[in-house]
Amino acid sequence: MNIPDREDLEIDLLVQAMLSCRGHDFSHYSRASLKRRVLHFLGMNGLATIADLIPRVIHDASFFASLLSGISVNVTEMFRDPLVYLFFRKHVVPVLRTYPVINVWHAGCATGEEVYSSAIVLAEEGLLERSRIYATDIDDQSLEKAREGIFPIRNMKDYTRNYQLAGGRGSLSDFYHSRYDCVIMDASLNRHMVFSKHNLVSDSAFGEMQCVLCRNVLIYFDEVLQNRALSLFAEALAPRGFLCLGTKESLAFSTVRDRFAVLDDPCKWFRFERS
Repeated sequence: MNIPDREDLEIDLLVQAMLSCRGHDFSHYSRASLKRRVLHFLGMNGLATIADLIPRVIHDASFFASLLSGISVNVTEMFRDPLVYLFFRKHVVPVLRTYPVINVWHAGCATGEEVYSSAIVLAEEGLLERSRIYATDIDDQSLEKAREGIFPIRNMKDYTRNYQLAGGRGSLSDFYHSRYDCVIMDASLNRHMVFSKHNLVSDSAFGEMQCVLCRNVLIYFDEVLQNRALSLFAEALAPRGFLCLGTKESLAFSTVRDRFAVLDDPCKWFRFERS
């Protein structure tokens, strides 16, 4: 008889508690990734076992919000993988230019660095005024940081290098204001953004998008949830709209692969061809 690992059993019970009491379904997240993030959260909060989390999830809403933020995927940077944004500028923007109104969806936007990156490209290409960027995430705390648009000034050297490699036309500093040890993104960018909580596990698609970016999120999902998310994106995209995934993600084994054409495999840019 195989006896389950104690921590794996506790993870199962934690996932059940999060769904039953808080309505968040982590059953189709990569179990190895979820376990790793939960254990890190334990260490950061001085708790001994995964089981210690369960009663607090059940009884303490603010604690659950902290846990959700701690286990959500929040690793990001401005112009992450610069060649992805160079492709966006050179090959996606010219098509977007043909639309009177442009809708872009950043799904799983984390703290918003990549949302501001695409806004800067659209601004430099003269398209931001007729664009609406929808930035969504499961985590309220990350969404609030994204909405504020305040980032550590220590990161700007790397972000500036990324911006230049992504084909930036001027200076990244044109789009932010320095204040003490932080920078605040210019309000001209925020005016074209809508930040909203959205759960790829349970929520539906919305609107009609010319472009959907969901980068480095699907790698934390199992195959069932990956297919659900990709089907949502196909539902949301306008005919011949664009989809961008993370550089380690793929449509190759998904149920929607035949509905997309590959535009650039290394940068994971696809075009929606069939509904």
